[in-house]
Amino acid sequence: MTDLAPFHIAFPVHDLAAARHFYSTVLGCPEGRSSAEWIDFNLYGHQIVAHRVASAASVAGHNPVDGHDVPVPHFGVVLPPAEWQALAERLRAHGVAFVIEPHTRFAGEAGEQSTMFFHDPSGNALEFKAFADLGQLFAK
Repeated sequence: MTDLAPFHIAFPVHDLAAARHFYSTVLGCPEGRSSAEWIDFNLYGHQIVAHRVASAASVAGHNPVDGHDVPVPHFGVVLPPAEWQALAERLRAHGVAFVIEPHTRFAGEAGEQSTMFFHDPSGNALEFKAFADLGQLFAK
């Protein structure tokens, strides 16, 4: 899985300055190209683009997963455990409120993973996870 192609996602934000601060300063994403309407960020080698919109129709919801209400839609990255832990600490240091606190889900089961959920300033849900055994990523 070391030769994964970078993914691209474009998502709505209401305030580009707040998005720039959150993704650059809080998450530590280097900024790429930008305009008055959008900003490219490098999220662990993936291209994410915050597009300013006046308002966004939301079809957001929640689904139960291992005893938690997981926000849908959401996006994020699977990190090595040490990087995941460092990110959790970085988020706490910046006062980010977690929707679902960093924890281990599916403990002792196929697909055991560390996970955390939080929102950006525009309400986009993000999930970052880690596997002690990356081979469990698609385990049944």
